[in-house]
Amino acid sequence: MQIAPRYTVREASWEQEGARLRAIRLDVFVSEQGVPEALEWDCLDPTCRHVVAESATGEAIGTGRLLGDGRIGRMAVVRSWRRTGVGSALLAQLIAMARERGDRLIALHAQSYVVDFYRRAGFEAIGPQFMEAGIAHVEMRMPAN
Repeated sequence: MQIAPRYTVREASWEQEGARLRAIRLDVFVSEQGVPEALEWDCLDPTCRHVVAESATGEAIGTGRLLGDGRIGRMAVVRSWRRTGVGSALLAQLIAMARERGDRLIALHAQSYVVDFYRRAGFEAIGPQFMEAGIAHVEMRMPAN
């Protein structure tokens, strides 16, 4: 007997699915973490490649984006799905997309409390901690190849 996966991760179109991705980011960044909504939205989303994690019932439970310069950002997983592998699956998909595109370096700004999560995926901290949207972050990088 084959067991159905609890969730799947796939590339998502901002144009077609932006509302679903926005809802996750509003929940995680704005509501939970107190990021001002004006700081959450920039003009980059339409130009980025996005991923979505969906539960077996089709609920959007996580998202992230890959910018044209190889930066990963806006990784968010809804609270009830954290520590289930969703974040790792989103990150793996974004890294694979950067590699497939031929990026040489992948970078991100990690919230300080999740630096170890990104280290386990192969990222290295670069430079001192800094504040972004009122939250402590660390720049991290890894070679794409």
